[in-house]
Amino acid sequence: MPSPTQRALTAIPERYRPFLVKHRKLVKFLVVGGTCFVLTMLINFALKMSVLESKPVMALTIATVITTLVSYVMNRQWSFRAAGRKREAAGFFVVSALAVGVNDLPLVASRYVFDLREPDVSHMTQEIADFASGIIVGTLVAMVFRYWAMNRFVFTQFSDRITQGQEPGREPERV
Repeated sequence: MPSPTQRALTAIPERYRPFLVKHRKLVKFLVVGGTCFVLTMLINFALKMSVLESKPVMALTIATVITTLVSYVMNRQWSFRAAGRKREAAGFFVVSALAVGVNDLPLVASRYVFDLREPDVSHMTQEIADFASGIIVGTLVAMVFRYWAMNRFVFTQFSDRITQGQEPGREPERV
């Protein structure tokens, strides 16, 4: 029986399949990231529109921390297919804590360095600036940082096997 990944690949045009198979770890990481991105946006906006209306950085931080937990499970079980190691979990959460800070920096700069907040700008401008800096720019910068750091410091045992063409406990996927 084909894996979910193999079934999904059949929906992709033939000319793109070799690229996606070759970079499947990155593709899986991006799918997890996209899922967590949507979840982060939903949680962030829910918090900003309710209990943390006057604290946008805190709303983004809480949303990012919640989705980091979801990301850990999905990345560990699917993107990197890593066997459980305590060092790995600790490394993941250290990298993720740093990434939360990286994610918050553009929003902090937008709000408190460039003063893109009420009453200096309109409410609509403030919300657009918050979205562009915190959700878009912050997430992209943090995603690049996380991918690099996860490969470099956290999921190293699996990354070494992949570079040698072996996946732990699995035959290579065939399309």
